[in-house]
Amino acid sequence: MASVISALTSGGGGISMTGDASGILNLNSNGTTVVAVTGAGATVTGALAVSGTGALTLPVGTTGQRPTPVTGMTRFNSTTSVTEFYNGTAWVTAGGTPLSVEYLVVAGGGGGGGTSVGQNGGSGGGGAGGYLTSVTLSTIGSSFAVAVGAGGAGGATNANGAAGTNSSFGNIAATGGGFGAPQANTSGNGGSGGGQPWTGTAGTGTAGQGNNGGAKSSTGTAAGGGGGAGGVGGTGLVNVGGAGGIGISNSISGASVGYAGGGGGGGYGTTNTGGGAGTSGGGNGSSSTVGSPGTANTGGGGGGTGATAAVAGGAGGSGVVILKYPVGFTITIGAGLTGSTAAASGGFIVTTITAGTGNVSWA
Repeated sequence: MASVISALTSGGGGISMTGDASGILNLNSNGTTVVAVTGAGATVTGALAVSGTGALTLPVGTTGQRPTPVTGMTRFNSTTSVTEFYNGTAWVTAGGTPLSVEYLVVAGGGGGGGTSVGQNGGSGGGGAGGYLTSVTLSTIGSSFAVAVGAGGAGGATNANGAAGTNSSFGNIAATGGGFGAPQANTSGNGGSGGGQPWTGTAGTGTAGQGNNGGAKSSTGTAAGGGGGAGGVGGTGLVNVGGAGGIGISNSISGASVGYAGGGGGGGYGTTNTGGGAGTSGGGNGSSSTVGSPGTANTGGGGGGTGATAAVAGGAGGSGVVILKYPVGFTITIGAGLTGSTAAASGGFIVTTITAGTGNVSWA
């Protein structure tokens, strides 16, 4: 409820006022609220015209005092001494030179589950890290926060693996891969989900980033593969673990590279022939040895393990953030980030960030 002041258009016009104790004041015109005033500020619905020869004073604050962003917010940044606005992805400098940035953001892959002697079936493969790619607009001088997610550790003896860590570029955040689990445990949800173990449950993927973990074999002895960005994890086949879900190939770096493949599921047997194959950076599963790790900077899931030895699952591969932008702009990679910039090719420059947390900006 609110106290209301209304401009009337019927019965000869005039003003009506009603009150309550809410502390909220609405200014209405013809039955529609035009201005709503609360203790947090005022909201104007419709066009706002400011006339005269004075000036409109914007909110002023440091970079650290930025509010929770909403697209269209505008303020003066006293740290950088520029007027900035939020474009839906990041705070950018108003009136700056426009810059189009293509990005690939891949989170860390989940670790495969570990096993112990006497288990009834293999452990699930780790799910791939979330995969996001598109184009965003920026301006010269604008700063983007960047984080590259680590891969999750492989599960120790008869233990779950660890989930991968998120990667991000501005407000574009890829979710870490779900872990693989042993026995009756539930594999983790994530960018892509971990594979289903013996009597447990497969993890689920995040819409738009990855897929669910695969199902166990009909006998329950072979686990499902972890989900990948391009497909659901493979189903276990009798004593052979399911293959990791397929990843996605991307040529943003200048060469076609597979990213975000799931880890293979753990098999069942006394030889190492029962593990599921990893894909696009995902580690192979095993039936008698340690699961293979995911490949670094691909977000691949770690391989699961079998039930004939006390062995660990494979670790997930770390994530990556790759940025492609036109020649003529220079990127600054801030403290805390590890990255490199390739020589210009075809009118574009590519910067690959492989680890850390920090900021990037262009000049």
